[in-house]
Amino acid sequence: MACRLRPGVGTRRAGALLACAQLAAAGALAQTVNPHPYSLHVPAVRPLSAMARLGERLFHDPRLSGSGRMSCASCHDAAHAYGPPGGASVVLGGADARTPGFRAVPSLRYLYRQPPFTIGPDTENGTESPVSLQQQALQASDHARSVKTALAPQAAATNLVPQGGLFWDGRVNTLQQQVNGPLFNPAEMAAGTPAAVLAKLERNYAGDFEVLFGPHLFDNPRLALDEAMFAIGRYQMESPDFHPFSSKYDAWLAGRARFTAAELRGYRAFNDPAKGNCAACHLDQPTRDGRPPLFTDFQYEALGVPRNAAIPANRDPAYYDLGICGPYRTDFKRETRYCGMFLTPSLRNAATRRVFFHNGVFHSLRRVMEWYVFRDLAPERFYSRDAAGHAVKYDDLPPQYRANVDTIDAPFDRHPGDAPALSGAEIDDVIAFLGTLTDGYAGGDR
Repeated sequence: MACRLRPGVGTRRAGALLACAQLAAAGALAQTVNPHPYSLHVPAVRPLSAMARLGERLFHDPRLSGSGRMSCASCHDAAHAYGPPGGASVVLGGADARTPGFRAVPSLRYLYRQPPFTIGPDTENGTESPVSLQQQALQASDHARSVKTALAPQAAATNLVPQGGLFWDGRVNTLQQQVNGPLFNPAEMAAGTPAAVLAKLERNYAGDFEVLFGPHLFDNPRLALDEAMFAIGRYQMESPDFHPFSSKYDAWLAGRARFTAAELRGYRAFNDPAKGNCAACHLDQPTRDGRPPLFTDFQYEALGVPRNAAIPANRDPAYYDLGICGPYRTDFKRETRYCGMFLTPSLRNAATRRVFFHNGVFHSLRRVMEWYVFRDLAPERFYSRDAAGHAVKYDDLPPQYRANVDTIDAPFDRHPGDAPALSGAEIDDVIAFLGTLTDGYAGGDR
């Protein structure tokens, strides 16, 4: 297909031609061997610093928890791409190691490039005056939203929507801050007070801390605790195991692997705006400076996933996890247009997971894909029913917030009677493609 842009064409025509050119480029790339291989820029593998080596020991130390049986690695298992090792929707923790959590455990892989939480497009020149998050939210309130499409995902980057941050609700910005959350959460590591943690650190790591920080660090308890959390963050930043970029897809991008027929079909459906449209949110092309894709746009979406009866907190009909606007994040509780929004995670290593979405409601990629395709075509397959027997769509949100759910971006733009965006065979193909995102690919079949 030839795409030519004549002088003087209108904006809409120019956009169509741009999409045409991008579709042609996607078609050229979608070969069993990448015809235009990339020279990918991945983090250099170097020996861990002394700080990161200390962080590694702390990451694996269950003594820091209230029960003495749970470390960071208990929920973020290296053998499971630093995600949960089991298939339960939420992990048991707490001082008795039997207290159920509230959200599914995300992977810690590929967080080293996570931007800080903001509302609005990224700024590249750094000349804009800083504004508060509340001011950003106010600016976004009247901003028209662009449709997300796999052909032009960069168009949606202008959306003034929440993006960046860590946890499902983006409430912290650094890996150091992220460590504090599970450590002191009474339903997770339940470490108790900072003083209790400091006593354990001084008892078990005094020599390590003295070598790194001198003999008087524990005279300043707040600083000592900060340095311990920083060490765990440095371990995640420095260790190549947290960002190996060793999947078959990385090898394919570099021209060192071939897709199978099913993987190729799945790749095409993943990028087809009339099919999966997955790449609209899960960006799959290298960055402009050659860094491998992370398969996320770092933005937040209200998808309206079904309520999960397996989470004990959900037995209370008044309890709702509203993501950005609460209950675990409190600074946006009045910004109700963000209620129900959760972070778009990376799809890397998704095929190794056994729990999906913030509430762990689904336990297989097949079920996830079926929900994406049939959420609005056959809601009775997924949602609870009311007294009249009708499916209650988006039943894990209070009715007043259900208008926040995305019904614009494909495949969520379907209506009853429309054809499904993907057939059963095409769902299988997309799942086959997602399998190429698993780290540890040992092939080289070219």
